[in-house]
Amino acid sequence: MSSVGSPPVFRRPASAVRRATVGALVSSLAGGLLALVPATTAHAAPTLLSQGRPATASSTEGASFSAGAALDGDLTGTRWASSWQDAQWIQVDLGSSATLSHAVLTWEAAYGKSYDIQASENGTDWRTVTSVTAGDGGTDDVTLSGTGRYIRMNGLTRATGYGFSLWEFQVYGTTGGTVPPLPGGGDLGPNVHVVDPSTPGIQAKLDQVFQEQESAQFGSGRHAFLFKPGTYNGLNAQIGFYTQIAGLGLRPDDTTINGDVTVDAGWFNGNATQNFWRGAENLAVAPVNGTDRWAVSQASSFRRMHVKGGLNLAPDGYGWASGGYIADSKIDGQIGNYSQQQWYTRDSSIGGWSNSVWNQVFSGVEGAPATSFPEPRYTTLDTTPVSREKPFLYLDGNEYKVFTPAKRVNARGTSWTNGTPQGESFPLSQFYVVKPGATAATINQALAQGLHLLFTPGVYHVDQTINVNRANTIVLGLGLATIIPDNGVTAMKVADVDGVRLAGFLIDAGPVNSPVLLEIGPQNAAADHAANPTTVQDVYVRIGGAGAGKATTSIVVNSDDTIVDHTWVWRADHGEGVGWETNRADYGVRVNGDDVLATGLFVEHFNKYDVEWYGERGRTIFFQNEKAYDAPNQAAIQNGSTKGYAAYRVDDSVNTHEGWGLGSYCYYNVDPTIRQDHGFKAPAKPGVRFHSLLTVSLGGNGHFDHVINGIGAPTEGTSTVPSTVVNFP
Repeated sequence: MSSVGSPPVFRRPASAVRRATVGALVSSLAGGLLALVPATTAHAAPTLLSQGRPATASSTEGASFSAGAALDGDLTGTRWASSWQDAQWIQVDLGSSATLSHAVLTWEAAYGKSYDIQASENGTDWRTVTSVTAGDGGTDDVTLSGTGRYIRMNGLTRATGYGFSLWEFQVYGTTGGTVPPLPGGGDLGPNVHVVDPSTPGIQAKLDQVFQEQESAQFGSGRHAFLFKPGTYNGLNAQIGFYTQIAGLGLRPDDTTINGDVTVDAGWFNGNATQNFWRGAENLAVAPVNGTDRWAVSQASSFRRMHVKGGLNLAPDGYGWASGGYIADSKIDGQIGNYSQQQWYTRDSSIGGWSNSVWNQVFSGVEGAPATSFPEPRYTTLDTTPVSREKPFLYLDGNEYKVFTPAKRVNARGTSWTNGTPQGESFPLSQFYVVKPGATAATINQALAQGLHLLFTPGVYHVDQTINVNRANTIVLGLGLATIIPDNGVTAMKVADVDGVRLAGFLIDAGPVNSPVLLEIGPQNAAADHAANPTTVQDVYVRIGGAGAGKATTSIVVNSDDTIVDHTWVWRADHGEGVGWETNRADYGVRVNGDDVLATGLFVEHFNKYDVEWYGERGRTIFFQNEKAYDAPNQAAIQNGSTKGYAAYRVDDSVNTHEGWGLGSYCYYNVDPTIRQDHGFKAPAKPGVRFHSLLTVSLGGNGHFDHVINGIGAPTEGTSTVPSTVVNFP
């Protein structure tokens, strides 16, 4: 066989001989090493490094042909098979860099005619170590050279009309020494403040952190207050930027604060539209005056809370607010919406709701008002199609564990009110507790070792992609832990595997453009995850604001059945490093996977499309958007013959899609004469449906000509009155 690059060595016995040899080799498996190489082929002390290691692939023919099936040591029973296309790959993470010796590829009948073996230290930057240009199937034993942690068979052309299919992909080499395993568990670091009812000075500590964080919108401080089960009297926990307050019980009522958990807007002259990045979880609160105040805007979650009274979502003085999100919570009294422009409430129980402003959406909420859009502007679904609550840290006796609530279908009400919460617990010993100063290499070592990740409050720079390759991996952040990719890498990638849970962290773009900041599943991901989807919850993305940052696309969802449950993806309109080209970010969220559900989708200010949807059967319940403020002129946003880029675009190839309660606003303050053709763009097909759509011009700074496609009245004047479409088509 001809080749380029390092000269490969091939041994291809006749088919009958090969199959007989394989059977003999299976029976001779010993010590975890499989001697596939004939005795006449010499290799210097080869060690099988790849078996059982995390594997990913560009595609699979079906759930039974996953990437891991080619690394399980089963030479005749299981295999990886790609989709029936050229240009497919399978890769393995060896866990640490190794000196490479050779690779053995045991092909099924659908083999690769030409392919490269590539190596990488970070899973992003690849170099070819061997090329095969005239493969003839069977068993290929190819010589490798150099080092690498990630090894990939990069298939170029197929020999048959089927895909690429490997019984086994085995990589041999030597490591430079034994890397000691990373320990699981440990302390939670100095910025996690764990208290119990007997802890002295709780109020003073709360006040100290609030004083530091009240107006630190782009600061580096990160804090989490964790309250052990018990009763706490007379507290007023004021929650500032990058601060999380949570109970450590299994249920909210295990931890009761007779007092308040408060967010107000005194720092911003009574305007709450910049009260971002904070959260309250898993507590019962009995407010002093009967009503708790939670005046927030985007990226502020209120989860698994029990308010023994009412809840006021407006700041003192009823200034503007632009939130927000409630899930899995019980509010005994009425929720006073007041000046909140929009809000989404999911799978909860409430005592009532007051007024609607622009866009109030409910799914699976007991006590929610009935749909009455466009006036009052309520959109209500009786249940949430699929939901699975966010993982959380709790105490089981004296042991920290992470609880992962079970998936619910057609959910209504909380997951915890009736009986023991359903789900699974994992001891902290199964987590690598990530602390400031940890490197991406160490984080990836922990993942390759089989540990989950618990990010403690802090800011983390990563010089290589964090690769989440193992099914059911949990990545949980405390105190809005923040990940910043350096040198233009993708901050995090998730393989096309079941049940990964990402929750509670912020990705902040670095100054060198990243093509993508968060990727869920590789391109052309095709595995079915309906029974155990990946969830993305309280994961936020920011481009600019804390400093110059750039990213072409913020979040790409390739895996089918993914649930995106509360995210704010924001190209900054204020702060440092802000300008039409300074914090350039063309696209916010791009969905390629099928059957993806978004519940609570906030995406704002991107240079082109904020949301693009290519997958089939996608659904969005609640969407909030502002177009980019800083477009310099009409020409800057011209999209061919179309004026402006839609906030939410469903591709013309899509046949089935549905959305409820979607709003887009414009505030072109640099050039108020700019006009958008529409806020929403979708194919006119029977299976593509929207309910409760609106566009708003904020004070007449720019206008929409239509709401969706050519439908809906234009926004006019300076009165900030929405233009609405009840149903499309």
